[in-house]
Amino acid sequence: MPVRSRDAACVKARHTRGVDQSNDDLDQHPFARRPHRTLLFLSLPVVVSLIAEPLTGLADTAFVARLGAVPLAALGLSTTLLSSLFWVFNFLGIGTHTEVARYSGANEPMRARRAASTALWVSLAIGGLLTLAAWPWVDEAARFMGADDAMAPHAVVYLQIRLLGSAAVLIMLSGFGALRGLQDMKSPLYIAVASNGLNIALDPLMIFGAGPLPAMGVAGAAWASTASQWIAALWVVAVVRRKLGLAFELRTRDVARLFRIGRDLFVRTGLLTLFLLFATRSATRIGAEAGAAHQAIRQMWIFTAFLLDAYAAATQSLVGYFLGAQQVDLARRAAAVSVQWALGTGFALALLLGLGEDAVMALLVPAEARTVFASAWWVACLAQPLNALSFATDGIHWGASDYRFLRNAMLAATAASLGALQFVDLQAESALFSIWLITVAWIGIRALLGVARIWPGIGSAPLRPR
Repeated sequence: MPVRSRDAACVKARHTRGVDQSNDDLDQHPFARRPHRTLLFLSLPVVVSLIAEPLTGLADTAFVARLGAVPLAALGLSTTLLSSLFWVFNFLGIGTHTEVARYSGANEPMRARRAASTALWVSLAIGGLLTLAAWPWVDEAARFMGADDAMAPHAVVYLQIRLLGSAAVLIMLSGFGALRGLQDMKSPLYIAVASNGLNIALDPLMIFGAGPLPAMGVAGAAWASTASQWIAALWVVAVVRRKLGLAFELRTRDVARLFRIGRDLFVRTGLLTLFLLFATRSATRIGAEAGAAHQAIRQMWIFTAFLLDAYAAATQSLVGYFLGAQQVDLARRAAAVSVQWALGTGFALALLLGLGEDAVMALLVPAEARTVFASAWWVACLAQPLNALSFATDGIHWGASDYRFLRNAMLAATAASLGALQFVDLQAESALFSIWLITVAWIGIRALLGVARIWPGIGSAPLRPR
């Protein structure tokens, strides 16, 4: 059997028959023998599955850009609002990922099943409540984000349609977390690629119309996303049921445990989305051209962020697994390998994005927005190594369940950066450049604190050498 296939079989077998926690058995784990190969083996499927979503966002941006700067700016503020809304509940995926990985390392499959099932049921409930609660406020939310009378109708209809898929988005978060906790990275890959491919295929039909289908503009992009998300949600539930089984009894203590895990993550993600929301709001208030340019840069930044997050997801699984098996040295080794690969990838991305400026402008930036695009674009490009470091260390601390530290680091970064945003002169020619410079500082604070928590290990670090 080839080495790569043998490693894959070893990983799969450990999660179907349970794990012997002896040192000899852990020494046979693929990571212990081939750390770099194993990290890449786990990361590559995640790369494709994670970038599928921002690729769809780029496709939406490219199609809607053909409608003009106003619809594109409306799309930008709408997707930022929705990302902010959904990312607040990202603890459903992160917490489930770590819990399933830990229970797998500790050979407790029944607890892994309960953790995954609880997250799926809670996701369905929260998603339904979210749709009902947010629906009456979409116009006010769009206005708050800086939408003027021309942008607001596009933003409102897009938000209303996408809210119908709230439960589907949260179910996917939980289901993908459960599967990645089992180190099954391929199932989320297949689901993400297929559903986002469907979204892209539906975009031109629904945005511009075809045959009996009327042209729906921005609303068509929203319907394409919502339909594909529900198909993906049903698919991921079926896969989790096959891999882990589903517990249909929802126990109060399991729900309480999920929310205890999610408490600090909820605050952290809320702070993260708060900064991104206010940065987009500031860019939109500069004008439609700056809002459109910001949307293009933001979509590319999200694309690279999801790419870098693949290392975080793989490392989270490994760190959680090894800590569940009481092997801190192997967890620290996984952290070091992840940081090495993330930094190398960050420098490569900075170079590629810099070389691709003209292509990005041609594809994503309306002609009237190109004058404000270039300087901010270069800031985002040069920040990629810092961005890589912040994502890698996030994954390490997720796997270690070090959620309170992540909350405090995000609090420090967001407080400083939101304060800086208040001093940006939105009338200045360099306003969008300044917004992205502050964004880089926000990333850098998180990255440096994340590294210091591991090396040398500030505070009560879970990965401190024993």
